[in-house]
Order: sequence, then C-alpha cells, then structure tokens
Amino acid sequence: MWTVIYIAPNAKSAERIQDRLTSEGFLVKMRASNLAKQQYEILVPETELDEVQEVLKDILHSSHR
Repeated sequence: MWTVIYIAPNAKSAERIQDRLTSEGFLVKMRASNLAKQQYEILVPETELDEVQEVLKDILHSSHR
C-alpha cells in the first residue's frame, strides 16, 4: 500500500523531493493533492516508510540552509 509521506507546497518542490528519493533507491509516486490545487503529495510504499522518513528529513533540512 502507498502512503503519503509529505505534502509539497508546489510542483517544483515535489519533483525535487521525488528525484532525491528516487536517486536514493526508493519507489516514489507524486500526485496532485485533492485539498489544494498547488499542493502535491509524495507517496512511498508503506514497507519503506521508516527508511524514507530519515532520508526525507535530511532532504528537507538541506533545502533550508
């Protein structure tokens, strides 16, 4: 089952996160959020959730430097 791990504020941010996670070897899907037109959901398989959360934390931290 696919699980939403992050909701990006725009397509550019979502694509950047998707690319980084994919380059780390994770399966990743991206879809437009039903809640807001500009937001995008990043989804990963439930089985990879813990590992992806650690990598995502690093990605988000490095983008705020």
